[in-house]
Amino acid sequence: RLLQYASKAAWHYMQQKQLSRQSIDQLKSLEYTFSSFRKCKFLIVLNLLRLGRFLDMLYGAFSSIHYPDVTVRITCTLSKIANALFLLADHILWIGRIGLINVNSEKWVKVANKYWLCSITMNLVRDVYEIWCILEREGRRLGIPPGESLHRTCLADGFSHKTVPLNLRAVTFVEEHKDVVVDTVKNGCDVMIPLTALGYMRLSPGAVGLLGVVSSVAAIISLIDPLARLTPA
Repeated sequence: RLLQYASKAAWHYMQQKQLSRQSIDQLKSLEYTFSSFRKCKFLIVLNLLRLGRFLDMLYGAFSSIHYPDVTVRITCTLSKIANALFLLADHILWIGRIGLINVNSEKWVKVANKYWLCSITMNLVRDVYEIWCILEREGRRLGIPPGESLHRTCLADGFSHKTVPLNLRAVTFVEEHKDVVVDTVKNGCDVMIPLTALGYMRLSPGAVGLLGVVSSVAAIISLIDPLARLTPA
C-alpha cells in the first residue's frame, strides 16, 4: 500500500513538472500493479485466504460489543462491521475482475468506498473521544473545572510551577499518547481517500498519494511499536 500511494504521488508530481512521459507511464503502471497485486489470478488461493479477514472482522465485531466504555464499544463495533462489508464488496469486485461472474464494477467500487468511509469515520469519532478523555483526565489532575480550556494551565515541575509553552506541551502529548496520535493521523489521512473517490472532495492524485503514504507509514509504525498501537482496536 505504501508503494502504491508513493507511485501515485510520484507520477502526478512528474506530470505537473512535465517530465519524461515514459517515466510517468511506468509509474502509473507500477501503481496499478501494486493496487491489483492482491487480485492477481496467480494469487487466487491467497485471496481465498484473505476472505478470512471478512469473517475475522465480523467475529471481532461480536467481541467488541463487550467493551465496558459505551463510546468505544459503539464506534469499534460499527467500524468493524463496516470494514467487514468493505472487504466483502472488495471480494465481489475481485471475483468480477477475474471473470467468474459479471459485476458492475462502478457500482461496487462506490459501495466499497462508502463502507470504507463509514469505518474510518467511526475510527475518527473514537480518536476524538480518546483525545477528549485525555484532556479531561489532565484537567482533573490539575484541578481545572470540567469544560474549561487547558490553554492557560500550568503544569507542575518539581516543587515549582511554571507555564509550559504550547509546542512543548504538544511534544509531551505525542510522547505520552503516541497510540492516539498515530491512530488519529492515520485515520485523518485515510478519510480523505474515499471522500475523494466518492466525489465529496476534489483532491489531485498527488495529494491522494501523499495522504496514502502518510497513512501507510503511520500503520507501519503501529505495527512495529506496540506503544503506538491503540487498544482496544
